[in-house]
Amino acid sequence: MTTRPFLPENTLALAIICDPEDDAALQAKAHTLAKSLHLREGSPGSSPHSFLLVYTENGLELRTFSLESNRSPTPLSIDFISGNTGYRLLHGGGIHQPLARAVGLKPGVRPSIIDATAGLGVDGFILASLGCQVTMIERSPVMVALLGDGLERAAHHPATRETAERIKLCLGNAQEIIPGLENRPATIYLDPMYPHRRSSALNKQEMRTIRELVGDDPDAAALLETALEIATNRVVVKRPKGAPLLNTRCPSHTIEMKNSRFDVYLTGLSR
Repeated sequence: MTTRPFLPENTLALAIICDPEDDAALQAKAHTLAKSLHLREGSPGSSPHSFLLVYTENGLELRTFSLESNRSPTPLSIDFISGNTGYRLLHGGGIHQPLARAVGLKPGVRPSIIDATAGLGVDGFILASLGCQVTMIERSPVMVALLGDGLERAAHHPATRETAERIKLCLGNAQEIIPGLENRPATIYLDPMYPHRRSSALNKQEMRTIRELVGDDPDAAALLETALEIATNRVVVKRPKGAPLLNTRCPSHTIEMKNSRFDVYLTGLSR
């Protein structure tokens, strides 16, 4: 499927650079990405853009940037090796953690999973680390670029190489991609952008940046209906604690956590 990348209305507030500027390898990466996203290349010292995709020696970063602010740019990168994801890989609880139970992992059972709203990719990566074949679908080409960079680095690290090999990354609208899949997945996982609240996880800087860049998910309820027609075993929707159901359907059961929950919809479509 070849489509023009889905970019936010403020596309003109986004440019691509490399840092340091004189690194030929980073320049080549920046040029290739700029061409694929139909974006301009800029420079760190003169860009008026609100967002900068920056190739650095440590990987691809998304930085907020303003000539009117004296604050340093706030970088967002995807790191599957260390940080929060690394901690969850070591201490997440294996197949007994709520995420694993929600999607249907059991001893000897590793369902095929479509992560239809990949975002930062953390949950999909955790599921792949537990042995599942995971397809991540993300419609924001900026997020796909960050995900692809994170997965490439994970594929070259001995601790995460096998996990990265279990993941396929797709750019596009999940509602259009899922019906055309050759093999139906057992589980489809949805983690749409949470409803905006003043005091929530979205107040973290990285999530505010993502919301500003890619917007909300107003079609999440329709995506749930599509997923229910395709998943052979279940559809799982992650929601904030206390948030309403994604649509009028009631889940088969719910797994509660401290700040969020998983609404599990069993489909009964297994052949």
